[in-house]
Amino acid sequence: MSLFTVNTDKKILMPLGGTKLSEQQLTERYDLQEWLVSHPQALGEELLIIQKEFSGFDGTGERLDLLALDTQGRLVLIENKRDESGRDAVWQAIKYASYVAPFTVDDIEDVFAKYLLKYKPKYIELDDNAYDLDQVKHTAKLIIKKFLEENQEIGTEITTLNLGKSQRIILVAGEFRREVTSTALWLIERGIDVKCVKVSPYILHEQLLVQIQQIIPVPEASEYMVRLNRKDAEEVSVKIKRADKTDIRYQYWELLLKYFSKFNNSLYNNISPKSDHWLNTGSGISGCVYTLLFLQKELRVEFAMGRSNAEENKLLFDFFNHHKQQIETSFGQPLEWLRLDDKKSSRIQLSIAVDGYDHKSWEQYIKWHLQYIENLEKALKPLIGEAYKALNRAY
Repeated sequence: MSLFTVNTDKKILMPLGGTKLSEQQLTERYDLQEWLVSHPQALGEELLIIQKEFSGFDGTGERLDLLALDTQGRLVLIENKRDESGRDAVWQAIKYASYVAPFTVDDIEDVFAKYLLKYKPKYIELDDNAYDLDQVKHTAKLIIKKFLEENQEIGTEITTLNLGKSQRIILVAGEFRREVTSTALWLIERGIDVKCVKVSPYILHEQLLVQIQQIIPVPEASEYMVRLNRKDAEEVSVKIKRADKTDIRYQYWELLLKYFSKFNNSLYNNISPKSDHWLNTGSGISGCVYTLLFLQKELRVEFAMGRSNAEENKLLFDFFNHHKQQIETSFGQPLEWLRLDDKKSSRIQLSIAVDGYDHKSWEQYIKWHLQYIENLEKALKPLIGEAYKALNRAY
């Protein structure tokens, strides 16, 4: 793929001059790697870099370029090649993935703490004299927790880091050999998450431009495959969970739905108990749901705007936020308004801290859920139709 400048008067395209990083005296380690550290979103997703030039593999002297966490708590191994991938790039990355597969949460927090101490990234201030590794490890834990919470998708719950066979590989290079792309596609078909990202440098009036583009899998296919794999996993999970009536969340939802039915609440009429920490029901706008959440330390009711288009979610949020006083007056108290500009979804919610595993308090919790989900629906329902019209006018 080439980049062009456009002469709008003469109606012609002029291709930009392509180059290589090596031709610009730029290095893999001190340039390309640092670009990705400063802006990991260039790889097409939210990532938290937790180490660079990582050599903590027992019994080897090998070094991984970058180690990161994704929004699902999975370890992501990033291997950079300045110009050409070389024929062994995939094999090298697979080795590294096997090395980090046994990492525990404690191992990951330790690796990240050492990164914070050594490199002191801009998003955290550390004093050499005031912090030791244990203190910084606590900070590392909090940063990871915040990163995962801020990027949590609707209806998901991250139970641990580096779960099972979840390790991912991202290969970054100026060009990819056929044997690398062929092997990457073969691994993807077998459920191993591999991504190839091409870095194409150009020169425009002595200014270096860089195009960073995911080529395998192509983004459209990547999203489809993620959805397909998630669906397969959910189907297996649901078969197991629905039969597990001993699960504490199943038990809670079973009691809650019976209680809702007793008090003639029709919002969740066609919903069955399950072992997830959330229950959703429709609102009248596709992709927007009323959600009950039951967590170990929190109860929550929310209106979640989770349409596939982030701009649509922000438009809906802004519409309801414009009517904030009316909504909160009807609801009976202030709500938490979370636009979440760095995420696709947005939500309006109310939450309280509880001990979710205290069975003796469940009746109180269920009454809380009933009262506030009814209040939330009552407050938003008069505006749902108008919000939908506003959405259609905009798009």
